[in-house]
Amino acid sequence: MAWEIQVKVNEKLYLRNPELSDLGRKILSAGAKMIDAMGLEEFTFKKLAKSIGTNESSVYRYFESKHRLLLYFFEWYWRWMEYQLEFHTHNVDDSEKKIEIALKVLTLKQEHMIFADEEVDKLALHRIVIKEASKTYLTHHVNEDNEKQFFKPYKDFNGKLAQIIKSYSPHYKYARSLSSTLIEMSHYQYFFMHHLPSLTDFGTTKDENEMMQFLLDLAFSSKTGPFVSVMPDKSFNS
Repeated sequence: MAWEIQVKVNEKLYLRNPELSDLGRKILSAGAKMIDAMGLEEFTFKKLAKSIGTNESSVYRYFESKHRLLLYFFEWYWRWMEYQLEFHTHNVDDSEKKIEIALKVLTLKQEHMIFADEEVDKLALHRIVIKEASKTYLTHHVNEDNEKQFFKPYKDFNGKLAQIIKSYSPHYKYARSLSSTLIEMSHYQYFFMHHLPSLTDFGTTKDENEMMQFLLDLAFSSKTGPFVSVMPDKSFNS
């Protein structure tokens, strides 16, 4: 499997680098599809091994647990997202425009992020992060995992988004908090919109453009800070 952008994943997450062998790449490709389709709870290495024509012990030679495999996807995804954020905002000087681009990157609405012939299913990874990512850090060993830098890509993305917010509003005191809120809110609202619609204002329409307007409103109309309160009417279809 050609993971189009070369991403260096924390070596502590795997026992053997899966990107360096055919079997390892099959584990990544099939693992992502299966977790996306059935959820982490129903997913097992036994089922994964059967789907790719190998034995369960072979999978364990790469990852010690399905939690580590999930962390691998989590880290890879946020490294890729950090690259996308830097790439799409690199030549943009206007800080308000940068915020708009950042939110479009966050929701995979930015142009030239997803291509039809890609071997890596970025949309599947996006859905995995939305549905399963909290399971990577809502654990009793979160501090230990944090010391091992397993969450660094996520924190790096959050930090870069916070820098964009600070460039737009230098005196705003809560840029990192707003950044992490925007990230998590984009995931929660997407999930609620499709599964718990009464928790959103988009449950009936399922319109992701409305969700984007909400995120922009949250960024630019924050009652606690220096953001403007009037949002232009914009469409964010990629």
